Amino acid sequence: AAMVTEAVMSQCDVLEEGFLNNPLQCAFDFSSLQCDAGQDSQSCLTPPQLEMVEEYYGGLRYSTGELIFSGQALGNRLDASAVSIANSTVRNHADSIRILGFQNPDYDLNEFELDRDLPIIDAVTGFVDSANPDLRAFEAHGAKLLLYAGWGDTIITPVNTLYYYDSVLEEMGPEQDDWMRLFMVPGMGHCRGGDGPYDFDSITALEQWREEDIAPVEIMASNPNSGLTRPLCTHPAASEYDGSGDLLDSANWSCIAP
Repeated sequence: AAMVTEAVMSQCDVLEEGFLNNPLQCAFDFSSLQCDAGQDSQSCLTPPQLEMVEEYYGGLRYSTGELIFSGQALGNRLDASAVSIANSTVRNHADSIRILGFQNPDYDLNEFELDRDLPIIDAVTGFVDSANPDLRAFEAHGAKLLLYAGWGDTIITPVNTLYYYDSVLEEMGPEQDDWMRLFMVPGMGHCRGGDGPYDFDSITALEQWREEDIAPVEIMASNPNSGLTRPLCTHPAASEYDGSGDLLDSANWSCIAP
């Protein structure tokens, strides 16, 4: 796991910040880490390990290739630890399948088959696949939706928020920024924390947007631990370093559209 993270960061963390300012600006070929014949597997990936890593970052899919849940963002660590269904954390997650999904506390999770069983659970519960991209009623109400996600979130992948945003545009058309905007936060963990600029005032931005019709274009953010400041940009724009000056100073960063 550490070897994979180190390889990704070595290629993608060009500013050596310890986190990726914009993971979308980097592509990594995990097959480059596959072991050659006879190579020590401590320094490379065996074919099964490579398959697992590609699924972790590429997303969980049915055998048809249809995406079920987004993969993790580049730069976020891959945790490698031995787990079993007896583990308390895994058992709690498993109960969601046993009790909520199958209404059967004695269901054997070892018998679970993704292609067969996930559609059954979704049909029974009705809430597993709850990411409806049709927000026309919400928009018609005059509401505003300010989305944000931390690129460093290792609990719920930030790519999931990005995919949902894109799905709304696909459903409703590409020009929706008069009521919906997304801000991706470099290096921020789950809701807050991390090495990036995770301290920002989204409530004031939302209030000004809804009550004064001042749409947020940039939201200034900081890291109270390191003193880092950086603008958060309306996606798909992202903050980019101007090329000189202190990396921690927002004055040296600008929002650039792709």
